[in-house]
Amino acid sequence: MLAPVESLPIRLRQWVWLGVLAFLALCLAARASAPWILNYPAAWLLPVASLVNGIFDLIIPVLTPPCRFLAGVLGAALNVCSATLRWMPWPATLALFAFVGWLARGWRLALFIAAALGYIVAAGYWQQGMNTFSMVVLAVPIAVTFGFLLGVAAHSSKYVHGMTMVMLDLLQTVPAFAFLIPLLLLFGFGPIVGLIACVVYAVAPMVHCTMLGLAGVPVALLEVGSMAGCTRGQRFWHVVLPTAKREILTGINQTTMASFSMVIMAAVIGGFNDVGWEVLNSMRKAEFGQSLLSGLVIAVLAMVVDRITFGLANPRSHVRPAWAPAWVLLVVPLLIGALLHASPGDMALIDKVQGVINPDLLNRVVIGLVHDFSAPLDAFKVFVLYHFMLPLRTGLIGAVTPFTWGFAWTPQINAVYCVTALTISAWLWFGERWRLATGVLLISALLLFGFNGLPWLAFIVVVTALGWSVGGWRLATLSVIGTSFVVSTGLYIPLGQSLYLCLLAVLICTLAGGLLGIAAAKSDRVSGLMKPVCDTLQTMPQFIFLIPALMFFQVGELTGLIAIVLYAIVPPIRYVEHGIRGVPTDLVETSRQIGCTAWQRLIHVELPVAKPVVVLGVNQTIMAALSMLPIAALVGTKDLGQQVYIALSKADAGQGMVAGLSIAFVAMITDRIMRATVSTTVKSSR
Repeated sequence: MLAPVESLPIRLRQWVWLGVLAFLALCLAARASAPWILNYPAAWLLPVASLVNGIFDLIIPVLTPPCRFLAGVLGAALNVCSATLRWMPWPATLALFAFVGWLARGWRLALFIAAALGYIVAAGYWQQGMNTFSMVVLAVPIAVTFGFLLGVAAHSSKYVHGMTMVMLDLLQTVPAFAFLIPLLLLFGFGPIVGLIACVVYAVAPMVHCTMLGLAGVPVALLEVGSMAGCTRGQRFWHVVLPTAKREILTGINQTTMASFSMVIMAAVIGGFNDVGWEVLNSMRKAEFGQSLLSGLVIAVLAMVVDRITFGLANPRSHVRPAWAPAWVLLVVPLLIGALLHASPGDMALIDKVQGVINPDLLNRVVIGLVHDFSAPLDAFKVFVLYHFMLPLRTGLIGAVTPFTWGFAWTPQINAVYCVTALTISAWLWFGERWRLATGVLLISALLLFGFNGLPWLAFIVVVTALGWSVGGWRLATLSVIGTSFVVSTGLYIPLGQSLYLCLLAVLICTLAGGLLGIAAAKSDRVSGLMKPVCDTLQTMPQFIFLIPALMFFQVGELTGLIAIVLYAIVPPIRYVEHGIRGVPTDLVETSRQIGCTAWQRLIHVELPVAKPVVVLGVNQTIMAALSMLPIAALVGTKDLGQQVYIALSKADAGQGMVAGLSIAFVAMITDRIMRATVSTTVKSSR
């Protein structure tokens, strides 16, 4: 049996990394004489995409008839659900949702729901909103049922548990657009593809929460059930399930939010008069005011359903009056709907409030803002592109020119840069801080040559060595397989684009989100202000984050970067606040007694103790940034996400699966490395 990395001598690990650094230097020096080191030869590419397409060519004719039958059944159910919601006059539906919100969380939630749905009416998107909601209403029960059954099976069987975890890794890391390609080939064009993709994408949260809830049932409670004479089935339904109820309801909440997110992405394939299609259509026409209106409709629907399901999952008994039976939920709105249908004149009068918000006026306002602030916006865009994004992509050698920075990167500057980096690294290495010295050299090389200038062979070796250092041989094996797959399928250049975008987004989110998290941890007022903002950002579908960035910065990589930052900034805020607030009180009091200032206490006590939680927050930020790549591809990024989007436009299942699996490998390797780092940090602190 191989010894774990932690048990190996420190000197051996130092020699391993010294060899890795020497190999990196050799590859960088040989770039000019051996071009194959930098650009993976086309003759060496593996025909994975062709193989996948060949497999699909064989199975699609076999699976098409049952899939089309299933599509017919689901289509009929979707039509019935959509027609029912459209038949209900909007005042009746609004009253229904407000009443449910009142039962779930009280009059404040009911008032919020009434105002939120009132906005949808005023914006003129009620019919489209009900079409979107009908898809969610149909998708959520299917995803919840399947996820619950799979979670129970995974909890009961170790074999099923292992297979389920692999499936969940793929579902949570493969981009959602990649799901659409094979589904499009099997089910054809139309809303059913979006519905089924919605179910597939939303299953994972329900499985996770079900497994978590069942695993959290105390063993003593199970023994009490057995001693009371319960059969296995009785014990499950009367002991286990009620105990895990809260986690299961939370799973339903998360499944619903995932369904909303996927419904909007499915609008890319069109065929359904829903809000997602309205957003996409208005964005294509550059009608940013109208896209903002329709995008807010999606966010409002998601927030309404999120608040209701969260309230049902975390009940407050004092807001649920005993005199309000469940049948009132249906009878009263149906009665209101019937009365309004019986009075078409009154309904026509009420309907005049639909569409009172003028999108043309909002379009003109947005265009005016962009025009008035075009000069500072362009200056900001140029500054970020030339001083941050371009150096990470092409390196300082290619980015620093008289046009961009005002001076050229001369050989003399290059020599000073290299000597400085080597001197700092040598000082750290001989000062017994070899890990930091290794990091300085790797970062210096990355800044000098950029992600596009890093040889593919050196990239594989460095990532594998990093996986081995923190997680042992298993993680090293995953690292070498994942990176080799991406390189050997011809996606190394898009991988570099993805990594530099994600790295820059994670750095911005960590810095800005970390500062906001510290402020929230130190002030209850700031925490109270940040909570609704974070809740809103977490409930908004990914698609929506493109709208404000696109309004002010048009199509380009900066727009994609801003959208990624907006989506991924919540985890560092919440994890940093949670980590600092979780620091033991006695440590904080001790630091005060010895005379530490607030700044010293933060740097030397609170942040070091909260480090494992903060690292987990960074991990979640990376996962969010990677999941946003295919969405950012809609505004012109040239990364792995764009490869998925191109494959979707061509219905190329092979290329789509290859690009999706590449993103999945990057996400899984990063996740395992960060988790191993947290585990090592916790062990060392003990």
